[in-house]
Parts: sequence; C-alpha cells; structure tokens
Amino acid sequence: MIELSARRWVPVNERFNMKFSTLTSMLALAATAFFTLVSMEKAHATQWFFSQTPEAAIMQGQPADNAVQLAAATGHYKDGSFTGSTYDAYYGAVQVQANIQGGQLVGLKVLQFPNHSGTSRSINRQALPMLKSEVISAQGTRVNIISGATLTSRAYLRSLNSALKQAGS
Repeated sequence: MIELSARRWVPVNERFNMKFSTLTSMLALAATAFFTLVSMEKAHATQWFFSQTPEAAIMQGQPADNAVQLAAATGHYKDGSFTGSTYDAYYGAVQVQANIQGGQLVGLKVLQFPNHSGTSRSINRQALPMLKSEVISAQGTRVNIISGATLTSRAYLRSLNSALKQAGS
C-alpha cells in the first residue's frame, strides 16, 4: 500500500520505519539522560537537569545575567523604580517595571502585555500574577516559564531582567 506523505509517495512500511527510528532515537536520548542523572549526586543531577532546558539556555544566554543573579542573592539592588525594555511576545509587546526598596524586589508593574483578544486577556489574567509572585519570591528571573503562556513568560522575564540590570549596576 502506498500513501501520499509530505508531497511524495511513500510505502506505508517505510513511513512506519521513519516513525520507529524517531521513537528509537528519543528512547536512546532518554536512557542516556537517565543514566547520566543516576550516576550524579542528587544536587548535581538537579542542577544539570534544569540547566538543559530551553528556557535555561535563553535566560543564561544573556551576558549580564550573572550580575543580576548576584545582586538578587545579596540584596544589593539600588532602590527605585526601573523600567525594562519592551520585548515581543508574538501576540503583543511586554514591558515590566521593577520596584526596589531596601535592596529587595518588592513589586512589579506590567506596563504592556498582549490584551488584544479574549484569549490573550484570559491567558495573561492567570499567567502575569503567577509570574509576579514567583519572581518576587525568587528575587530574580530564575523562575519557571508558565505553561500555556510561554511567549509572554519569556518576554516578561527578559523585560524584568533588563530592569534588574539597571537596578544592579
């Protein structure tokens, strides 16, 4: 039996083999990750695992992140309100203002966020308060991305990171 697949005729058994080889590759990667984690101490395994996520790569790829995290850990932000850069979240721009008192992050104000459609408003009504709470608790941008609001979360954290760079310098 032959079926049309991706604009070319492929025998059904060949299509099955392509899916099977992809599944086999995924299982091999999972096994490698599992055995790597098992061979490490718990603290190192956790640190390694979270450093492998795409979000960690995005957040760690910014050059001044270490300075921001150091300032957060030591509570040496300058007091005041600091406005972050505007970042595109695909469905609209996101911009955050950080409020610092006593060297600590005490408040956040979202100046811009996607709100042009009912879906965007619904997603952000839930995601933005969660991000605010997590960021204030963490005193920095090392928080999890909100599932279902990935693009908004990334833009929010990038804008906040630019605000905290101002506060940390």
